Amino acid sequence: MSATDRTTASRHQVTQPPLPLAECSGRTKIQPHHRDRLAVVYVRQSTQRQVLEHAESTALQYQLARRAVALGWSDERVLVIDDDLGQSARSATQRAGFQRLLAEVGLNHVGLVLGIDMSRLARSCKDWYQLLELCALFGALLADQDGVYDPGDYNDRLLLGLKGTMSEAELHIMRNRLDQGRRHKAQRGELFTLLPVGYLLLASGEVVLDPDQQVQAVIRLVFDKFAELGSGQAVVRYLVQHQIRLPLRPNNGPRPGPLTWRPPTTEVIYDLLNHPIYAGAYAYGRHPVDQQRKQSGQSRSGRVTVPEAQWQVLLRDRLPAYITWDQYLANREQLRQNVARWDTLGVPRQGVALLGGLVYCERCGYRMRVHYRRSDRPAYSCSRPDRHGKLGRCPDLAATRIDALVSGQVLRALEPAALELSLRAHQDIEGERERLHRHWQQQLERARYQSERARRQYDTVDPENRLVARELEKQWEKALGAQRRLEEDYARFQRELPRGLSTQERDAIRSLANDLPQLWGAPTTTPADRQTIIRQLVSRVAVQIHGVTEVVGVAIHWKGGFVSRHEIRRALGRYDRLQGYEQLRRRLVELREAGYRAPEIAGRLNAEGFRTPKTDAAFTAQMIRTLLSRQGLTRPRGELLCPEGCGPDEWWLSDLAHELGVSTSGLKGWIRQGWVHARQVQVGGRYWILWADREELTRLRRLRDQRATPFPQELTTPKARPKRRPPRAKK
Repeated sequence: MSATDRTTASRHQVTQPPLPLAECSGRTKIQPHHRDRLAVVYVRQSTQRQVLEHAESTALQYQLARRAVALGWSDERVLVIDDDLGQSARSATQRAGFQRLLAEVGLNHVGLVLGIDMSRLARSCKDWYQLLELCALFGALLADQDGVYDPGDYNDRLLLGLKGTMSEAELHIMRNRLDQGRRHKAQRGELFTLLPVGYLLLASGEVVLDPDQQVQAVIRLVFDKFAELGSGQAVVRYLVQHQIRLPLRPNNGPRPGPLTWRPPTTEVIYDLLNHPIYAGAYAYGRHPVDQQRKQSGQSRSGRVTVPEAQWQVLLRDRLPAYITWDQYLANREQLRQNVARWDTLGVPRQGVALLGGLVYCERCGYRMRVHYRRSDRPAYSCSRPDRHGKLGRCPDLAATRIDALVSGQVLRALEPAALELSLRAHQDIEGERERLHRHWQQQLERARYQSERARRQYDTVDPENRLVARELEKQWEKALGAQRRLEEDYARFQRELPRGLSTQERDAIRSLANDLPQLWGAPTTTPADRQTIIRQLVSRVAVQIHGVTEVVGVAIHWKGGFVSRHEIRRALGRYDRLQGYEQLRRRLVELREAGYRAPEIAGRLNAEGFRTPKTDAAFTAQMIRTLLSRQGLTRPRGELLCPEGCGPDEWWLSDLAHELGVSTSGLKGWIRQGWVHARQVQVGGRYWILWADREELTRLRRLRDQRATPFPQELTTPKARPKRRPPRAKK
């Protein structure tokens, strides 16, 4: 080449515009093996609103496919992944497109990944570095508007890491700014995301009660019935029984949706009772999100309920209310007490025990729980040993006598208010019926409106336009059918439950109110009804058992602070634990020495007020014979049955069992174990005769009282028995 040509060529090179630095570096990094694989264009917008309103940004991301062609890829080898339009880059769990991108890179199908900037790919360092690791491992490149990067190159990886960190920080700054604005608006009481049923948000931002009178009436009915019944489940049963539906108005859009009615559920009732807005209070932060409980694929998961002290905002008397704040707090406390726990009352149940949740042990101060030996034999037992691992145990107490005592005291307290209760019962029943009739009339009014509206729609259509007229005619007939069925149901309801009370019903209410014990014991009065009445008057019942005797002290703590003290007797299994056992024994000896026979002694003891360990049982002749035998006031049994007679310190099996206070079967078990000396005699059958002197009786009593196993050897080894002498022949 001549000098002139070289000069011309050099001038030509100088006059050409240089390639951008990014293009130069990108072309040097892109190798033929990259072009043999796919070029993936990743398209994402954070929200659906951005997809609709930021169309230029979306179009700019789609144009990255042209850049891939400019870098050497054919149109067929360019893959556009736009599955994540409307998805945030905060996490990869909800982004199917990003998961697809990772899969393609991991399968070694991708040579280049293009995004308008790194924030489009990921705003989480965890997801970003996962993509970088895969691209570095399989030799894929990354590209944005600024250039092409090789994740396997240290300098490029350092730059990509910095961009990923800045992208995550940018998301944190934006989220923090939005959260601050949200909290600031909530502190003013103006942030409303989804109002509960019974409220509407106007275009001006004002919150008002739902203008539908039936909606307001049903919500007030729920709160009134909970105050009366005291249980959310009872409210649900009441609504289902009377065919009362709950309103539902979707209001999560720019305009409130049409009002619909759905069957009552426990979840909806408990939401109504727990929401502070019905007490006129604005609350924010009642259900924060716990990230540890959040589940992938469930947008509303991880929400937890926190106590009132942890709410971020609570502004009372800011909104129209259905109930007062005090009533709201009372409802929440009632719901807490309804939970079956050791420190709560629980709801009234159908068991015959009337004082469940109210009885406390005076000895240790803990609540006594209810357990049933049989369905009709409840008892109260102290739960202190079970929860604290103590060896000592407070005695159990049968529920029959203490329930009868408290029931009698409650009826005595209600006697002065019998007339007032009768009048109140009239008013409550008539008010309840009036409310139900009003609800039926509101349903009928709504049904008539729906049918009239369907008729007007049918009248406005051109009769010749049969495509529309036929459909409107069907809707009109459907509305008329619903109105007719509702009128028939209301007619049946009026026959079954008239609005006013009849003369016979008034007389029945008045007579029952004047005879409260009859009403209390009526078959129609359930145990749950009795428990509810007792809880209205009594706050707690403290019992104190005096030692091992039958005497039980009962302190009834009434609502209002008054305490009344009483005594009852409980059942025992042994005579020697009776408080007046010594007096009973002396009187028994006196009557026996006076020559009275067993039936006469039983009658005199009953007349003088002596009682058996069984609280409701009187003395019988057989009981007296047993007592006389234990006291040695009867002829020795050996002289009657045993031909050879019983030797010194010898006992018949039943007599020794009574003396020791054990069962005969248990004593036979001791014989089989060799823990007591015994022999058998044949007198019309085989009978056991046992030997036990004073020392042996002491050992056997200690063995009886021993609870820990295995038993000590000194308690199970009988002493050597002296050689038995043959009985003397009787003259």
